[in-house]
Amino acid sequence: MAHTDHQTMRRVLRREIAGTIGLLTDEHDFRAMRRYRSFTFDDHTTYLQQVEAVLKARAAQGSHTTLALFDPEDYAAYCADTGLDPEAATSRTRFTAELAATGPTVAYDGRPLATLVPALVDEAVRQATWEYATTLLSRLGPCPTCGEDIGRAAFTRASDLLVRILDTARPGDRHLVISVSGPPDTLVSVLHADQDGPGATRLDEAEALEFTSVLALGLATRSPGGLVIRTSHPGTPDRVHGWRLRTGDLEPLTAAEVFDAYCTDAESGDLISPESGVDYCEPPDLGEATTTPGHRH
Repeated sequence: MAHTDHQTMRRVLRREIAGTIGLLTDEHDFRAMRRYRSFTFDDHTTYLQQVEAVLKARAAQGSHTTLALFDPEDYAAYCADTGLDPEAATSRTRFTAELAATGPTVAYDGRPLATLVPALVDEAVRQATWEYATTLLSRLGPCPTCGEDIGRAAFTRASDLLVRILDTARPGDRHLVISVSGPPDTLVSVLHADQDGPGATRLDEAEALEFTSVLALGLATRSPGGLVIRTSHPGTPDRVHGWRLRTGDLEPLTAAEVFDAYCTDAESGDLISPESGVDYCEPPDLGEATTTPGHRH
């Protein structure tokens, strides 16, 4: 009887252990891992099918599993730094545990891998964009005139502007896009702000942090760019308005400028037919915003 009780308890404990699987999402990374003899898979499609089977089996047992993005180059560097044998399966397990603590992850919720993999890649891009933007902000240092940290002040101002943009937007589900031109790279961030009820807006914390950091970088470095918000509400046309980033400020776009931006292919410059049921309009007044140190000195 005691033996049976112990088995039951162990089964219960196994269900309560959260696991992480380091996933090789593309063929290139998969081929890179094949240089290790202990990595026994020889076909990426079969590998993904086996991962999905494991995920389904764990879910059927009541176990929680997250997926992390496994990068072979990062793995090789990790093994070199820690002195671990990259051929050992235990080394991959330790690396995956590190990913679970510090890297982008998505929880397995029963959706097929074909749906979860793009979500995981998007999460990785979001984290990389945030880390890059915050690194650049931290390097700006203090304002030579007032001594205030330029990056921190820009982030505070960007947060204030985001709140004002959401507060002045028409009720509904909001989709915001910010782009800031380099050098060296153009950064793009997307934020979804869904309305749960009267006055209640639901934001993804990671999305909001990345979006605010990119906006802050554009303000602090006086880089060119743009911010557009699209609001959807049942029974009414979608509404689109926006601002251009210029010399550290947000300048309202006219209705015609928003229309041109939405109806022109960004790569070819060709005209695109306007969507039906969409109103292109000027943005509401955001009011006075605080000034970033160094902005008008």
